[in-house]
Amino acid sequence: MPHGPAEVGVGPWVGPWPEGPQYDAQLLAEGDRRNVVDRYRYWTMEAIVADLDTRRHDFHVAIENWQHDFNIGTVVRSANAFLAAEVHIVGNRRWNRRGAMVTDRYQHVRHHPDVAELAAYLHDRGVVLYGVDNLPGSLHLETTDLPRRVCFLFGQEGPGLSEAAREACDATFSIAQFGSTRSINASAAGAIAMHSWIRQHADLSDDAAWRG
Repeated sequence: MPHGPAEVGVGPWVGPWPEGPQYDAQLLAEGDRRNVVDRYRYWTMEAIVADLDTRRHDFHVAIENWQHDFNIGTVVRSANAFLAAEVHIVGNRRWNRRGAMVTDRYQHVRHHPDVAELAAYLHDRGVVLYGVDNLPGSLHLETTDLPRRVCFLFGQEGPGLSEAAREACDATFSIAQFGSTRSINASAAGAIAMHSWIRQHADLSDDAAWRG
């Protein structure tokens, strides 16, 4: 079944235009068909990013990129939904943006040539690095108290975290599974990990968290 209105966004502004530096004259004149919440209708992209920056969460997300994994884009999209502090691409600078659905424009995306540089960058800022992989000795996400300042690191679809990544991580954790497959999709694992952080640390006291 379809969800939401058949036509995305809103048309041209009707009536006197609102005043303020956040508004985009072209969007007011032509309509705003972007996939943004109603709060940001007719805002410039720069104004949206500036507003998001005032309330980003303390977790980061990183993903290794040695094979141009198509999951990277969907991980970025989830990072935007849960308002990660930063997204880190490790390895190849170029990555498949299709799954991001342009949400990367609203995130701070950094590139690191290897995991060692990522770990150094995070540790200088008091952020621990937790790898997500079902490795022997991994913590259990469902029973783990996640640090507030943490970066979730995901490996490539298939091989998982590289050996260098495993060595650089402060810890690794796995996600409980009950079926026949030995692993779940990297983008799904990313969403689960980020939502677990949200449940432990995010402010859920007002309706803003459930806005559409």
